[in-house]
Amino acid sequence: MKYDFTSIIDRRGKDAIAIDRLGGGGMAPDIPKEGFDAIPMWVADMNFPTVPTIQESIIERVKHPMYGYFDPTDEYYASIIRWQTKRNGVTGLTKECIGYENGVLGGVISALMAFASPGDAVLLHSPTYIGFTGSITGRGFKIVHSPLKQDENGVWRMDFEDMDAKIKANHIHAAVFCSPHNPCGRVWERWEIEKAMEVYRANECVVISDEIWSDIILEGNHHTPTQSVSEDARNRTIALYAPSKTFNLAGLIGSYHIIYNPYLRDRVRAQSEKCHYNSMNVLSMHALIGAYKPEGYEWVDELCQVLTGNINFACDYIAEHFEGVKVSRPQGTYMLFLDCSEWCEAHGRTIDEVQKAGWDAGVAWQDGRPFHGPCAIRMNLALPFSRVKEAFERLDKYVF
Repeated sequence: MKYDFTSIIDRRGKDAIAIDRLGGGGMAPDIPKEGFDAIPMWVADMNFPTVPTIQESIIERVKHPMYGYFDPTDEYYASIIRWQTKRNGVTGLTKECIGYENGVLGGVISALMAFASPGDAVLLHSPTYIGFTGSITGRGFKIVHSPLKQDENGVWRMDFEDMDAKIKANHIHAAVFCSPHNPCGRVWERWEIEKAMEVYRANECVVISDEIWSDIILEGNHHTPTQSVSEDARNRTIALYAPSKTFNLAGLIGSYHIIYNPYLRDRVRAQSEKCHYNSMNVLSMHALIGAYKPEGYEWVDELCQVLTGNINFACDYIAEHFEGVKVSRPQGTYMLFLDCSEWCEAHGRTIDEVQKAGWDAGVAWQDGRPFHGPCAIRMNLALPFSRVKEAFERLDKYVF
């Protein structure tokens, strides 16, 4: 491969909560027992050096000694339009439809505040990304879950009848849609999105589509932008994107929305801009421009190959070695969502004990219960393969 996805880089003291917060309580895993180093598999943060053009773009800008007020450049918008056109087949995207967001979750809240009031119900699928839970309930909205169901092949599917019933029963007019889905890793097929959007249209729901994972698609799958499935979807949907998940730039802050409908766009911008919440960092702008250069396209393609290999190894290893642990093979993202229910029942262990045994052996994985998995663990596989292999060997020897 052209780019480096094998080096093990020491991140200690380099502003990485995935390492430096271990043992700090809260959602953070405990530090390992003596004799084990930590393999960071909890925060959705990659352990690969990013594409060099990002560093080059930032360094070039930093050479100039002034960092005053600024406006996004034409190249910023052009980079996004090219990226969406080439990678997602988007057509008709213009500068006017793109707006800066400090973060996808902030964009979700701005959109909800524009079209709902605190106390109103919002539809989400479960399992649910913990960031949605915290930000939406923290802003005073009520979450109504429509659970995803696994089919005969273990593939997570939406229950369209349940969605429709929940929307009607709770008088819901705003829904948060996650595509690809976090934490389940589903890359929705076009027909699934079409059916979901029909449910939303029939119930007059504004759709807030979190597509931050849309670049991390595993081999054999294809991302369909929610706004692309129909003219109604194009005008009903507020879509949120970012280079942060794709290129591991979360520490720089910088996301963006795509909103085609002028009315939706004006209302969202009124919420996010008038309070000066959305204030772009000049270095994050140059990071996006660097990420969306031709080298970035190549880097992401290689990344997805590496992640596909890691996911396939992990799922095959679980099936062969961890009887009673179930996982639906992800189609996108780099996260696994392990269901340990049968294993725990068969061995008389709790999920807390399983989780702690992994932490003790240096596998710093994440409690899946806040994501609405009753006996689940969430696991990040965006590491060099040697680290992934070591983690599963430790789990085999010391946990399962």
